[in-house]
Amino acid sequence: MMSRWRLKKPVFWDQGASGDAGDRPHFDFRRIWKRAVVLMLCVALLPLLALAWFDYQVTSQYSENEIVLRTDRLVSNTKRTVAFFLEERQAALQFVVREYGFAELNDDRRLAGILANLGSSIGGFTDLGLFNAEGRQIRYIGPYALKDRDYRDEPWFREVVAAGSHVSDVYLGFRAEPHMVIAVKREKEDGSFFVLRATLNTVWFNEQLAHIRESSFGDSFLINREGVIQTPTLAHGEVLDRFPLAIPAYAEDTRVATIADRQGRALVMGYAYIPGSPFILLAIGEKAELLQPWLSTRLVVVLFLVGAVLLIVLVTLGVATNLVGDIYRADRDRATALREAARANKLASLGRLAAGVAHEINNPLAIINEKAGLLADLLTRAGDAPPPKEKLLSQVESIHRAVARCAGITRRLLGFARPGEIKLEPVELAEVVQEVLEFHGKEAAHRNITVGVEIDPELPVLTSDRNKLQQIFLNLVGNAFAAMEDRGHLYITGSRPDTERVLITVTDDGCGIAEADLKKVFEPFFSTKSKDEGTGLGLFVTYGLVRELRGTIRVESMADAGTRFFITLPLQGQDRAENDEEQDADFTG
Repeated sequence: MMSRWRLKKPVFWDQGASGDAGDRPHFDFRRIWKRAVVLMLCVALLPLLALAWFDYQVTSQYSENEIVLRTDRLVSNTKRTVAFFLEERQAALQFVVREYGFAELNDDRRLAGILANLGSSIGGFTDLGLFNAEGRQIRYIGPYALKDRDYRDEPWFREVVAAGSHVSDVYLGFRAEPHMVIAVKREKEDGSFFVLRATLNTVWFNEQLAHIRESSFGDSFLINREGVIQTPTLAHGEVLDRFPLAIPAYAEDTRVATIADRQGRALVMGYAYIPGSPFILLAIGEKAELLQPWLSTRLVVVLFLVGAVLLIVLVTLGVATNLVGDIYRADRDRATALREAARANKLASLGRLAAGVAHEINNPLAIINEKAGLLADLLTRAGDAPPPKEKLLSQVESIHRAVARCAGITRRLLGFARPGEIKLEPVELAEVVQEVLEFHGKEAAHRNITVGVEIDPELPVLTSDRNKLQQIFLNLVGNAFAAMEDRGHLYITGSRPDTERVLITVTDDGCGIAEADLKKVFEPFFSTKSKDEGTGLGLFVTYGLVRELRGTIRVESMADAGTRFFITLPLQGQDRAENDEEQDADFTG
């Protein structure tokens, strides 16, 4: 796994982890890569996930509404069917008692003929019985031996006597098996009455309710208003058992509600009270099963979403890696160009210092020439006599000092001209500042410029690159001299704001920088000087050198009021905690 990672690892992943400080990029490319990945994933995934969530909510609500409408439609249609069945048979019995008198119905043949006609026309009748006012069944046509049975204490008989008609719920009665009856009463001319009762075929109810089950809805059955089951159920008990859930509240129209069973499962229950009867029609289905088609579709959508997310993640990782890799390579090219620009600027600085350097070297060369002439004169005058030893030694010592002075000047020039690789070493800040100022000593004296240096004597030794520090101060001091008139003032201070950094300020009272130009002073090829006086690379190179030393630089200036540069460097030359945003803020001053 690790070897595979090494093969596929981006070129920038180990940036700064090895090599000297000069090879380290200016930016944390791992962090840039992570931010790019997070940003692109947010831009790509958040709208997709938001759309998926919105689609889920909408389709879920739509599916639930569809289940409610479907349940309402099924229950309403079945309610009308059951109500019509009961009303039709009740009307048929009322027609019979209205058209036939007691004497005609009291005939077994006539009663059997009526039962046959009812069965062939509208159907659903099992038997017919004629009852007198005392509740005794005086005539019976049907499969049971129920003639002369006394029904005066039966609830259905008392109800029909009181109301004139009655539709019973399912009960056992004398026949000891579940059945239901419809009974109607007719007054006789002598003031008494008789009752005609028909037993209905409950199989028909089961067939009517079965079509709801066949529609894959769930379970459908009838209960009475006391909660006793009237028709067979799939999972809620047997006929004449008590319904295990709460009886729904009375409503004239069809209602659909979501309830929970005793196991906590969500159920969709549609119900309707059958008018003119004791029945409540129920249609109950498990919500999870009813939503199964939608859930199956959702599964396909989720799988597609997961695939899309994986594809987006892979593409994002690839794009971010290639993009940051290009930035990394561009940064490496930029670092190389910056080193070349620094070298070119250094050569330009050395060119500007050529006159001062020539004068510096000319003085010791004049001394050497003079002392060599004196030696020649001493040797010539002495002839064959030995020359004075003390005079010879003093002239030779003067020559040695002049040669040493030339060597020191040459050594400083070579130090400034070295290539730009970073080499961390102990550095005395005051010593570096003094070396740079020595190059400008003649110009300062000629132009009567006052140079003040105030370095905190307790400032510890820096661990930094001496050559780059020299180049930084050389550029800043050179710019300050170019900006100042004769009799100007330059101040360099060094202090320790905390335990990890050193703060250096370079202040001059020259012409200053216009506010509009402050944001551009560190840009390459920007210069307030004429084309013949500057390349516009000095401060750009200085900014790059400070960044290479893991420091920051900013500037404060006003036109005609002078300029002050603030440079912050780490004492130990280590990577600091400043982020790129802070360094960008330093860039703009």
